[in-house]
Amino acid sequence: MSVGKFMFICFAGLLLNLLGSSVAEIFNLPIFLDTSGTIFIAALGSYMPGIAVGFLTNLLKSLFDSHQMYYASFSIIIAIFTTVMARRGFFLSLGKVILLIPLIAIFMGCCSVNIENFLHSSSLIQSFSEFNTSFVEHFSIEIIDKTITVLLAFLLLKKTPNDIKKSFRTLGQRQAPLSEEMKRAVDNEDYLSSSLRTKLLLILMLSSFFVSFSIAFISYQIFKDAALGERIKSVSGITTVILSELNPAQIDNFVNHGRDDKNYRAVESKLYTLKNTNPELRYIYVYRFSEAGCQVVFDIDTTSGFTGDAPGEIIEFDPAFLKYKDDLIAGRPIPPIISNDEYGRLLTIYKPLYDDKGKCQCYAAVDLSLESLTEETGDFVIRLLTLFVGCFIFIFVLGLWFIENNIILPLNTMAYCARSFSYDNASERQKNMELIKSLKITTGDEIENLYSALIRSAENVARYLEHLQMAKVQVANMRVKVFAMDELAHKDSLTGVRNKTAYVGMTNKLDQKISEGSANFCIVMIDVNFLKKVNDTYGHERGNEYLINACRLVCSVFGEEHVYRIGGDEFVVIVEGEKVSLCKYFVNQFKAEMNRKANNALLQPWEKISAAVGLAFYEADNDKSADEVFKRADDLMYKNKLAMKAQRTD
Repeated sequence: MSVGKFMFICFAGLLLNLLGSSVAEIFNLPIFLDTSGTIFIAALGSYMPGIAVGFLTNLLKSLFDSHQMYYASFSIIIAIFTTVMARRGFFLSLGKVILLIPLIAIFMGCCSVNIENFLHSSSLIQSFSEFNTSFVEHFSIEIIDKTITVLLAFLLLKKTPNDIKKSFRTLGQRQAPLSEEMKRAVDNEDYLSSSLRTKLLLILMLSSFFVSFSIAFISYQIFKDAALGERIKSVSGITTVILSELNPAQIDNFVNHGRDDKNYRAVESKLYTLKNTNPELRYIYVYRFSEAGCQVVFDIDTTSGFTGDAPGEIIEFDPAFLKYKDDLIAGRPIPPIISNDEYGRLLTIYKPLYDDKGKCQCYAAVDLSLESLTEETGDFVIRLLTLFVGCFIFIFVLGLWFIENNIILPLNTMAYCARSFSYDNASERQKNMELIKSLKITTGDEIENLYSALIRSAENVARYLEHLQMAKVQVANMRVKVFAMDELAHKDSLTGVRNKTAYVGMTNKLDQKISEGSANFCIVMIDVNFLKKVNDTYGHERGNEYLINACRLVCSVFGEEHVYRIGGDEFVVIVEGEKVSLCKYFVNQFKAEMNRKANNALLQPWEKISAAVGLAFYEADNDKSADEVFKRADDLMYKNKLAMKAQRTD
């Protein structure tokens, strides 16, 4: 199926959702009709386009009604649930489809009730307490709505061509559709306890949670800071208005005469008017501070029955302001203070009033109740939690869809083909090659490179086996000549590494460098253990394999270009230049690899390598020739061999 056709079908599903929702709104129906497209697309067999259609439906509807975005997570879950049911055959017959309707209706009824309660209740507990009162009403609406939408989706599925259904079931796969036999084999594969799928899904889940949580947390902090900032700005403005009503020259008269002063009564009346304009204003008062305490200038009575203190009365410092006592006495500004005590959770702002000489005469103060802020924050958290769930599911499912189709499935099918590859005869090899090529993996990344490398390797192996078959007769006739040539050459005939002749030539070069003062090398002496035991127990052929395996291990750690076989079970490694500093690490790695093989119960005795090792570095002040370094390495190897014998229990 082309990309254009796929996009058209998904757009049709989105349009079906929006049209159904518009019809319900235009005719003022008590149902929604906004999930037919989601169910239809999801039932085609792929959950990702169904999720996208459901998510985009709520996103577009939220442009006109912001509450619609809170239902996005439930649209996503409906898409996943529908996909699972479709893959189990529930959309193949009308009877099974009818069974789905009450399940979806119950689920959406619960979701609708809780969402509405969350959005209109002041607390999470209250929203749950109101659940039973509206569930029956919502369920009756949902059963009608889902009957229409599910049956409409079912009819559309019946009219959809099979090739489109098949394309949707393999949507996102970057390779050819699998045969039923391979699909069963891959699905029944025994994965490792710590497989790549497990690791990637864990990383995906943590990443999705981290991204969603970070966005939610940052949004919460921005909302809380903005809401608190607005209140601070509002209270600061009110405090400024209070200061504008006060004359610094009259403060002493206000303190001494109180309400007997007509100007005092005029200012007090304005303060009461100011307080009555904002129901969240808890206290308005004006204080003069000294070491003796807080002297009252104005203290407005509250609507809750709290009577303000009389002018001139001195009261103790509130505990929340003790740390600012010195600043208040000195007449310096202090920052807004949030307190939570017997008077409730309050935001308090103090502003000083200065006379013409710059002396602070008093402070105007306003206490604003933060109870509404707490309720707003709780309501915002509930809304944010709903969006968080939807975003988390959407990001996780999107990542899961990508990982399964672009990484896990290609790797598993390649692994299946590689394990199934048969080398027995030409016809089987050809059949296996056709199977590998039939995958047609086109991820466009390293996975596709790996697939191409697998094909090339399989083709090379097949050609090699064909050439090997033809060369068997020639090899048998030339074996004697090859052996003679190997003896004359610098390579060991059994292991393929350089032989003693090459070693002697190398030591001569090292002696030359020593004489020139440019030598920098080390020698590792390796003596393979148990060769005689392997020969006596399993035969010389296994003994040769034992030596070859030992040589391979030495080469894999130190590099074949540095290895020499100088005797039956003796190998020498000569390392020069920058790699000399790494030789101790190489020796430890070699020993660790021997231990690993020794503890592997799946290996044959001739595959488990045991060897004594000695390492010696060239010392410019002491060594006159490479042979002296070799002797030290040989001595250390012998000590290592004695230590290994002392530890043996066999």
